[in-house]
Amino acid sequence: MSQPQPKAFPVSWDQFHRDARALAWRLAGAGPFQAMVCITRGGLVPAAIVSRELGIRVIESVCVASYHDYTSQGELRVLKGISPEVLKLGGEGGKGVLVVDDLVDTGKTAKVVRDMLPDAHFATVYAKPLGRPLVDTFVTEVSQDTWIYFPWDMGLAYQAPIAENHKG
Repeated sequence: MSQPQPKAFPVSWDQFHRDARALAWRLAGAGPFQAMVCITRGGLVPAAIVSRELGIRVIESVCVASYHDYTSQGELRVLKGISPEVLKLGGEGGKGVLVVDDLVDTGKTAKVVRDMLPDAHFATVYAKPLGRPLVDTFVTEVSQDTWIYFPWDMGLAYQAPIAENHKG
């Protein structure tokens, strides 16, 4: 018996922009935030939108690699840590720091960053059930077996009807 195919959830640039702005609306009452840390690479785009909407000027990145072949999570590696200036905010725990990413999947990446900033506010645009407990604010929950196709990973191409993928 073969493994079921993951559900596809393609997200357009327009939809992602709307969802990132919705995240900013939800975060507006959770601040104020002294700084933002975006988890690269996926967190770069929502961080730009959220920082604009909330007026956050101090923006840092933490570089964690987990998807090495775009299909499966591999070993986590911190490629670049968080600057000492941002780590010191909020009394060493990151209180007043907003951490932003596009998606929390299994929660492995979020756990690595949360260990660095345990008191920070974690926000993602999308959340899957395994990672959801590690995030304070998110916009849309999708099932664990859903693969989100972000607009920066796609080009314009023909999309087969859903019924063609479910012929049995």
